[in-house]
Amino acid sequence: MAKISLIVPVLNEVQKIDGFLNQLKGLPGDWEAIFADGGSTDGTTEKITAHYPVIHAPKGRARQMNEGAHHASGEVFLFLHCDSLIPQDLCAQVEEVLSRGYSFGCFRIRFDSRHPWMRCCSFCSNLRVRLRKIAFGDQGIFLTRELFEQIGGFSDLPIMEDYKLSIDLKGKFPLGQTRGYLVTSARRFEQGGMLRTMWKMQVLQHRFRKGVPAQEIARQYRDIR
Repeated sequence: MAKISLIVPVLNEVQKIDGFLNQLKGLPGDWEAIFADGGSTDGTTEKITAHYPVIHAPKGRARQMNEGAHHASGEVFLFLHCDSLIPQDLCAQVEEVLSRGYSFGCFRIRFDSRHPWMRCCSFCSNLRVRLRKIAFGDQGIFLTRELFEQIGGFSDLPIMEDYKLSIDLKGKFPLGQTRGYLVTSARRFEQGGMLRTMWKMQVLQHRFRKGVPAQEIARQYRDIR
């Protein structure tokens, strides 16, 4: 089995980090965890360093993930958000996808809400992976070290770095999907209004595809959080 580097970008996650660290306890498989901090000031890094290494990087998810990957020793990079609920067979699910010949993949996704609109959103997200071959960061993107280095990592963007990665790989490297799920937070949908947030995110993706600068997309994204 290939060693998997779990790379987690963090920034002021003190309210979430304990729960994520607890999930890693006893996680089976050959793995390491690397946390890439973008300048936390709330005690996040102090909690992490008691258990795992923390890499310091300029603020920005793409920059933090690239820096984490630079310090990783695994043959496979799995990028996770610290508000995700991960399955205990996390590594085995990644290995299963790789064993089918994929070098790029993601997890199926569920939201931590039983609301019908969030069930619809998770269904559409999983369908998007199968039909459009597009994965987003909250789906636990993973790829081999070789492929990551070949493409030069994530583009240095303030937002949409995960979308850009999928677009760049689409048609060149097939996107595999696990049979199991990550569970992610529905908080931004609940706070911004579910339908309103879903619609605006589709609009922002469309604008990005049409060439609107990522800096402008980032400003508009902050307006819906």
